[in-house]
Amino acid sequence: MYNVLMSRRVARAVSTMPIAQQEKLALLVDDIKLNGPVRANWPNYEILAGTSTHHCHLSHKWVACWIETEKGITVEVTYAGSRGSAPYAEH
Repeated sequence: MYNVLMSRRVARAVSTMPIAQQEKLALLVDDIKLNGPVRANWPNYEILAGTSTHHCHLSHKWVACWIETEKGITVEVTYAGSRGSAPYAEH
């Protein structure tokens, strides 16, 4: 079982997303808790090369990003929101 953390900033961003996308994110978080951070069964899942940052699309316009910690049992959701504002360039 993995611990999944989400900052207040990310939680606020999630609260502004459409309900359907919030529900998909909740399913993704549950999946990560049970099965770990590698979620190749989700649409457009990818681990960003040379990092421990993962992302997948919740829909065409919405994306979630998360990282693995060095301990390997904690995962932090670092971004959830519009695909156009996703922090891919930071990683």
